[in-house]
Amino acid sequence: QVQLLESGGGSVPAGGSLRLSCTISELSYPKYCLGWFRQAPGKEREAVAGIDSNGDIDYADFVKGRFTISKDSVGRIVYLQMNDLKPEDTAMYYCVADLWRWWPIFRLPHSWGQGTQITVSS
Repeated sequence: QVQLLESGGGSVPAGGSLRLSCTISELSYPKYCLGWFRQAPGKEREAVAGIDSNGDIDYADFVKGRFTISKDSVGRIVYLQMNDLKPEDTAMYYCVADLWRWWPIFRLPHSWGQGTQITVSS
């Protein structure tokens, strides 16, 4: 059972920045694609960013130029640096992991963290 432990999150004014971190417990972590999804109240879950085991990255159009995904040198921790946050970024953010990419053809990853709330005030 893959476990994902998230940290970071909180409340910021519009234009502010936050950084999320997520550690994967799985021993075969170098093989995993890691990333972030989000879900706002009343909306569907949507992919935010993903990084695969080779370091290839995918971003949702609505975060390009504002968010940056990265991972540590061994691939056990994934980060999401969020800059220029907007009120529409308010959502629960989930760390996700899967042995296979969930892009470019959308599907839900296999493993999910418990989520961390991001609230951006106008």
